[in-house]
Amino acid sequence: WSAEKNLFLLSLTFLNFTGLWKGVLGDGFDMSTINFGAAQAKSKGDLQLLLMGSATQLAKPKTKTVFLEDLPPEEIAKVQEPSGLVNMGNTCYLNSVVQCLRTIEPFRQGLIQNTPAAMNPSGGSNNQNVLFLATLRDLYNSLDRTADPVSPGAFVTVTKMTFPAFSQTGAQGQPMQQDAEEFYSGLLTLAAQETKDLSSLKATDEELKGAINIADAIFGMVMEETLTCDETLSGDNAEPPVIKNDLHRKLVCNIQGGHGTTTNVTHIYEGIQLGLEGKIEKNSQLLGRNATWTRRQRLARLPPVLVVQFGRFYWKETPDSEDHAGVKCKIMKKVAFSSTLDVYDFCSDSVRKNLKQSRDEAAAEEEERIKKKLDGEVNEIDKDVKMTDVNDGEGKSGESDELKAALALSLVTPAVGPGLPSNFQGHYELFAVVTHKGRDADGGHYMGWVKASSTSNIKTRKIADTDVLNEDWFVFNDDEVSPCKTEDILKLQGGGDYDMSYLNFYRAKK
Repeated sequence: WSAEKNLFLLSLTFLNFTGLWKGVLGDGFDMSTINFGAAQAKSKGDLQLLLMGSATQLAKPKTKTVFLEDLPPEEIAKVQEPSGLVNMGNTCYLNSVVQCLRTIEPFRQGLIQNTPAAMNPSGGSNNQNVLFLATLRDLYNSLDRTADPVSPGAFVTVTKMTFPAFSQTGAQGQPMQQDAEEFYSGLLTLAAQETKDLSSLKATDEELKGAINIADAIFGMVMEETLTCDETLSGDNAEPPVIKNDLHRKLVCNIQGGHGTTTNVTHIYEGIQLGLEGKIEKNSQLLGRNATWTRRQRLARLPPVLVVQFGRFYWKETPDSEDHAGVKCKIMKKVAFSSTLDVYDFCSDSVRKNLKQSRDEAAAEEEERIKKKLDGEVNEIDKDVKMTDVNDGEGKSGESDELKAALALSLVTPAVGPGLPSNFQGHYELFAVVTHKGRDADGGHYMGWVKASSTSNIKTRKIADTDVLNEDWFVFNDDEVSPCKTEDILKLQGGGDYDMSYLNFYRAKK
């Protein structure tokens, strides 16, 4: 063993020796300076040497270790739980809706595209509306830049200026609780007026399906309403039905059931179906008086984002009271919902025809895939067959590229709404919920529940005894944000004093 060997050793230790010697061996270290004889005599046996280190240059780590506290706030916000919003005094109605809309990227891009970077407080008549949207845009930017709770003070102030009804105060001067659905509807109504620039959606006029603003391109649905008179004869002497199309930005799940009905609504599907049908009193030209008409509504254009409101609040007349003003009440009953929503039965005949074609094609593809799997065919063979078919067709006479394109186009199912794929089958997945807790319709507490972005490669487990994936969610209790699971969301059905769903946000399932 020579000292000239290129050894980069961290330490040298003599074991079983009372006087341990430690040192660093470098290039050219003189080993004769160590008295091995004396060390061996004291050890009363063999001398053991422990060499620690490496003879080669240590390699740098491929990935630099970065500690969380060393990251800037905007980078910390990307890896930690999303930030919450401070309650500015009964502003949970606003905080919950803002958090649910936060994950809808096309909506946020539309805000950026349709609001100036800097606002002039002394602008035109619509300046207040644009200021409202610009402040919401800035609030989202603030939430993205930090993991700490954000104060929505500026947005709350502008909201109360834009919607004076939200600035009501109680007897002691405290801000009054407001309705989350009224805030949601007011926000989208205003956005529909001010977001005419659709360039951020990168969609053609054909793909927009008549939508002329960001709000309606994302949330808007065309409702086809048919009114038929119940009191006129059928046949040639019948009152002709009245058909019209209206734009809606939400569906209503009718919990109460309506006057005179015996329907007991226990599921969201039943409530939506009930809300799309009913009886009204309307003038009949044939009878020359008011008559009873049957109202039937169906979806004639589907949205990328579908919002369902549970009709938990209603106005109850109080004829025996002194002021006969009535009172706002809350329905506490349990109404179940699932993580997906099939709207096929709620659609018009033309939309159902397109959805059925997409479903039939998907079913045929799945059947063919299963058949091939059972027959032992592999993907590579299937690809070779397809390539052979394409090559064989190139040599056929009379079959031009234009004809091939026309045939392919004729087989494509028309899209049934803006931003929806041609093969959309009418299935939506739940991604956000606004809940209300408490028995008081003018009080209580709102919270937002939002599905987490899937960034993990870990396989998601299913909820026990079901085929539903138990995915990650976050619950936004104002400034407090906590993780939860899909199974927690599906418990928000009502029936007690616990948080219960009020607004369900669904997005088109891919």
